[in-house]
Amino acid sequence: MTQSEASEPDFVRDLHENASRVSEAARHLANQPSRDKDDALAAVATSIREHTDSILQANERDVSRAQEEDYDEAFLDRLRLNAERIDKMASDVEAVAELDDPVGRVDSQWVRPNGLKVGRQRIPLGTIGFIYESRPNVTSDAASLCLKSGNGIILKGGSAAFESNRAIYRAIREGLETSELAEEAERAIGFVETTDRRVVGEMLELSDDLDVVIPRGGRGLIEFVTEHAQVPVIKHDEGVCHVVVDGSADDRMVDDIVLNAKTQRPSVCNAAETLLFLENAIDAHLPRVLEALADAGVELHLGERSMEAARECDIPESDLYSADEAAYRREYLSEAIAIRVVESLDEAREHIAEYGSHHTEAIVTEDYSQSRDFVDHVDSSVVLVNASTRFSDGNQLGLGAEIGISTTRLQAYGPMGVDALTTTKFVVFGDGQIRE
Repeated sequence: MTQSEASEPDFVRDLHENASRVSEAARHLANQPSRDKDDALAAVATSIREHTDSILQANERDVSRAQEEDYDEAFLDRLRLNAERIDKMASDVEAVAELDDPVGRVDSQWVRPNGLKVGRQRIPLGTIGFIYESRPNVTSDAASLCLKSGNGIILKGGSAAFESNRAIYRAIREGLETSELAEEAERAIGFVETTDRRVVGEMLELSDDLDVVIPRGGRGLIEFVTEHAQVPVIKHDEGVCHVVVDGSADDRMVDDIVLNAKTQRPSVCNAAETLLFLENAIDAHLPRVLEALADAGVELHLGERSMEAARECDIPESDLYSADEAAYRREYLSEAIAIRVVESLDEAREHIAEYGSHHTEAIVTEDYSQSRDFVDHVDSSVVLVNASTRFSDGNQLGLGAEIGISTTRLQAYGPMGVDALTTTKFVVFGDGQIRE
């Protein structure tokens, strides 16, 4: 051992050994049969269910520590597990197993005038460094998606969820040990066994072993990774999601979608954070929706015209807050929402372009031309018409699970499932052609 190696912290040496092992194993995993990968995923799902008690015990330790450190309720909701959520984790792994395997699929092919047969065949991205915060279910989602798509992965979860993530990882490993892919799959899924914050900086320098880094968390994490990474980055940024309400929309549909988008689970990134009412929706919908949100316990941050409407409703003045510029940029992740009246759909689109995060936007309307304009011109990774923003989720959109929601166009845009974790290589067949 050299003097410089001796002076390195243990976690640095462990990380480099882990990355080298995962990178090597990923090359073998890339060519494994779909049947073996699916059997391994089935074993993982079974193991997660069998380890429910140990996962819950670990999660209880994380939640207790987070409460002692005075984390807010939105954070605690993302962190907290129960038996139902653990069973959903296992079900999502099974859903990934049921998907078609993209590896080896030929997406397009053509013949050149000289007779060369050219095709584009799907292959794994390689080895992924995944840095994520808070939600423990992401551990099994990411591991299962990478196994299905033939990628290696190094999991670096947030320190607040360390015990939960480690318990889930151990359940995954025990499941893999019973499968035909025990050696390849087990070695291709790595876990960072430290809460030392310095390990993130070290991961971002592993250009020899990592092919891409995917950060999933708050703005601070995204900015740090983007600034320091020496590896390509696919950003999964915050979700400042909008719902636009048009006057033509059905009353009940407006109420159902708005309340679901905001209150069904406000602590997650696809919850609505801003409502935009077109001017033609003031009389038709605004007062009723304001009262419904207030009755549901949602804190209202109001622009000038929506404030005027709220003061004519039966809502206590103490529950009304004036919205400033920061209110429209904020990812509340709680029972709070910004509400603004805009003159037209053009102004709504301008607002989204200025304050949105390219995550998810929805419109509620019965006007076909409005819906087409919204779909064609709103720049966001997921655009919905007459549906809740809560459907912006890999599982809900038929991807089995997601490793995150990409808010940049590099490699993928929107929820990333198995297809988004592959790329293509050119495969060319000839019969002796040479270039003149």
